[in-house]
Amino acid sequence: MFPRPIQQSSVSAQRLYQTMLPIALILWLLPLIAVAVFSIKPATDFTQGNYWGMPGSFELVNNYGQVFFNSDMPRYMLNSVLITVPTVFGAVALSAMAGFALGVYKFRSNIWVFFLFVAGNFVPFQILMVPVRDLTLDLGLYNTKTGLVLFHIAFQTGFCTLFMRNFIRALPFPLIEAARVEGVAEWRIFWYVVLPLMKPALAALAVLIFTFIWNDYFWAIVLTQGPGAQPVTAGITSFNAQYRAAYHLMSAGSIVAALPPVLMFFLMQKHFIAGLTLGAVK
Repeated sequence: MFPRPIQQSSVSAQRLYQTMLPIALILWLLPLIAVAVFSIKPATDFTQGNYWGMPGSFELVNNYGQVFFNSDMPRYMLNSVLITVPTVFGAVALSAMAGFALGVYKFRSNIWVFFLFVAGNFVPFQILMVPVRDLTLDLGLYNTKTGLVLFHIAFQTGFCTLFMRNFIRALPFPLIEAARVEGVAEWRIFWYVVLPLMKPALAALAVLIFTFIWNDYFWAIVLTQGPGAQPVTAGITSFNAQYRAAYHLMSAGSIVAALPPVLMFFLMQKHFIAGLTLGAVK
């Protein structure tokens, strides 16, 4: 049922595995490698059709200098931070409280309330484009960072609640019962008993939501326009002119935009892995 460990395979199978693994890794990373190479090429390479050859000249400092100092990229990056960080805190906080209520308390319609949170994850978000845009226009939230933050919190809370509720149900319930016997208030149980045990799950969920929101492009172009509120994923397209696309600057901007999620993952890697594997074995 489960794949056999490679160490138990034949010598020829192990050699084939060791040969094919680097090749598969290179193929998987090929688009990123291409973007990195494009980011150090001059603009003339693209006009002359030199897409995959050696760069005509290495324009690393010039290209990235234009991205940082001659464009609105710093402002787009700041917008992404101001959108992503509040969304992560809001979605994680709401889902932690909702997961605690659904995972600890037994009440009528508990499973149906939980079903509503889960059902939202199965709705194709493209069909929500027009009503959500109209709603932001009616509320005066169109082309604002606040509108994008509120929408992302609402849309991500369903998945986060599913994650948190299942994690809380796996915690030792006698700890909660012991706190109740001692007369501890319910909110103190959540804050001082349950929440410290949820740190791995909170870290894992924060990394996932940070990556989802930072890399969002669809809602960024639907609900915002211009450097006033657009995040970096949509701001990269500002390097396109009416008759010409600055692929070298777009590539440099893409590399810059990809760095924060990568850095976030490596900083939280230990907690992220612990949160995903906690409870996998007894």
